[in-house]
Parts: sequence; C-alpha cells; structure tokens
Amino acid sequence: MRKSETLIAELVEPTIEALGLQLWGVEHGKQGKFSLLRIYIDSEQGIGIEDCEKVSRQVSALLDVEDPISGEYTLEVSSPGIDRPLFSIEQFRMYDGELVSIRTRGPIDGRRKFKGRITEVTEDTVILEIDGESFQLPHADIEKATVVYPEE
Repeated sequence: MRKSETLIAELVEPTIEALGLQLWGVEHGKQGKFSLLRIYIDSEQGIGIEDCEKVSRQVSALLDVEDPISGEYTLEVSSPGIDRPLFSIEQFRMYDGELVSIRTRGPIDGRRKFKGRITEVTEDTVILEIDGESFQLPHADIEKATVVYPEE
C-alpha cells in the first residue's frame, strides 16, 4: 500500500474492528476529476450489503472529522470478492500455492506483469513460479495483486 493508503487504513481499522469485521485493504486513486477510496472488509461469516452500509456510515463520519484526503472523493466499501486483492505479506502467505496476478510499480526482469503460482513468501518478498521459472518480487514493489481462480 502507498503511504496515504496506509494512513487511511490505520485510521479506519479500529472502527471496522469495533463493528466485528476485519479491514482487508485500502485502495485510493484518481477516477476522473475526483478520487475513489475503496475499503475492503471481510469476516469469517462473509460480508453482506448491510455490513458494507454499516461500515460506510461509520467510516464516512470518521473521515469527515479527520479529513485525511484533500479534495472530493467517492467512498466505496466492499467485500474482497472471489478475485480478491492481496495487500499485506500475511495475505500473500494465506494464499501460498495459489495462482495470482501481480503488477509491479516498475520493471523487474524487464516486465511489470506477472501471473504465476506463489511458491514462497518471505518477510518482504513474494516468490512466484511462472512456466518453471522463479521470480522474486519485493513486496514493496508490488502495486496490485489479485488471486486468480482457474476457469472451469
């Protein structure tokens, strides 16, 4: 996560946990003239629309008071879904052995897009196997990552 996303995550996490839910991740980026703040929530029981509405109301009030984002933005609260994004090194560990799609901030071995199976996760690196070749991707260089489920 970028620094601004980390600050927002630290700000909203206690509120989300107080509602009995888990903060899965935060994405903040430009969308047209304004920006979009997407907050992913999860729980062992799954996430329903009521959970998203509850978090949206609470987090919206908190963000209005704390004002961590300059300018206008849209707040969206959702479940990570089946093609769930991965943010933390712990989340990559949870999906060790799974197929993922990763985009890096800059080129690694001449490319930015990787789709392969996670074979190992160290303290700060995700290791993927792609066509029998191993790629070490520093966690800090990962811009976006999602779990990929094979098509039936």
